[in-house]
Amino acid sequence: MSERLSVMFNHADAFIALPGLLNVNGFYNTLLSFLDHAVEQQFLTFSARQILISAATAEQLIDELQSFIPVVDSSMSRLNWSITERRKKLRLDLSLSL
Repeated sequence: MSERLSVMFNHADAFIALPGLLNVNGFYNTLLSFLDHAVEQQFLTFSARQILISAATAEQLIDELQSFIPVVDSSMSRLNWSITERRKKLRLDLSLSL
């Protein structure tokens, strides 16, 4: 499964997960407000917040995704989403020295 996800991440421009951020009847308004507040408090960068796109209808969501222009953030460009690299970083040395 993780190998398949890695291939998807490496070949995709965007993902829509339904209901995901298909914000029907304002279901995700509280989450979106929370994220906006996190930006105001400088806990989340504006460019990171812009990654999360929402719309009330599937047609609007597709339009929003097609017109999306990412904001370049130097801190985001240092992230490595490779499954192989993440596995290397997750290995811990749990040996004890007495």
